[in-house]
Amino acid sequence: MRTLTRAVSVMSIALAATLSTAALAQEAVTYATDGGAILDAMSPALIKPAEKSLGIRVITDTNADRYPPLKAQVASGKPIWDVVDFSAGYCARGVSEGLLEPLDYSKIPNAASVPAAFKDTHSVGLSAYATVLAYNTETFGDNGPKSWADFWDVKKFPGRRALRNYARPMLEIALLADGVAPANLYPLDVDRAYAKLKEIKPHIAVWWTSGAETTQLLVDGEVDMLPLWDGRVSAALREGAPAKFTRNQAIMENTCLAVPKGTQHKDSALKLINSLLDPKGQAAWVKEYTTGPLNTEFAKYVDPNRLKDLTTSPENLAMQVPLSATWWASPAGADAEKRWLGFMQN
Repeated sequence: MRTLTRAVSVMSIALAATLSTAALAQEAVTYATDGGAILDAMSPALIKPAEKSLGIRVITDTNADRYPPLKAQVASGKPIWDVVDFSAGYCARGVSEGLLEPLDYSKIPNAASVPAAFKDTHSVGLSAYATVLAYNTETFGDNGPKSWADFWDVKKFPGRRALRNYARPMLEIALLADGVAPANLYPLDVDRAYAKLKEIKPHIAVWWTSGAETTQLLVDGEVDMLPLWDGRVSAALREGAPAKFTRNQAIMENTCLAVPKGTQHKDSALKLINSLLDPKGQAAWVKEYTTGPLNTEFAKYVDPNRLKDLTTSPENLAMQVPLSATWWASPAGADAEKRWLGFMQN
């Protein structure tokens, strides 16, 4: 009996050692992203399934300001992160500053359904959001402003207005209000945009700086109209705000996925990116979080009633205007952004 017991113990130790070795051998990929509700929804829909299907461990590193650490990591020659997501403007900067690995799209087949406007040699779009025009229904009923030109029309639509205290995408909005066709926006006519903003400036009651602020402005009825992010207006409506919004001429921006230059796990990083673009997983993601996946195949797996509320539904994509992160990352874009402070002070 003792011999049998000893044999079982030896087998158990051997098995535990084997499992431990297998666990240690499992490759870990570090994914830098936002935390909070968006990650809570993303984890069960996309990250955990990726771990299971790829046989890798995904370590999420949450950091709200990811670009400076990315630069430092790449400069060290030993980046900690293997995949990073952030706004498309930072992806464009990352390319120009040599911080990103080129992508091998043969290893990212799910990227084939991401529109060309949202991918390049070094990054691919993950999701999108839009700056829409919202208005107070207690002031305007169902007949509120439907375009940026209406926002500028203070005689037809009198009332308290708010704008974002930031050049992007206020310059695009101003040019659309001045009659520039979406197809002709870029390169931005910066002088014309600032001149148009100067027209409306005396009528702006609030210059908002955060998404939470915009939600509160709508809920409290402090302003009659304002541009704000679609996710924020949806939150305001859930809180009972007396408001409606239009996606006509909404400015659409996107987040992107990229691989830091010098990663030691590039192959697994590309596999993870492909999994994060899985259309079924992205469809599961939007059940819990209002986002707009950029793999357009996701629309096949979403309830139509839910789809119509998302930034990247086919119908909404046709109405919205993509922001050019590449232009904003250029010297002209940087100069336009620097002018904003002077505009606000004068």
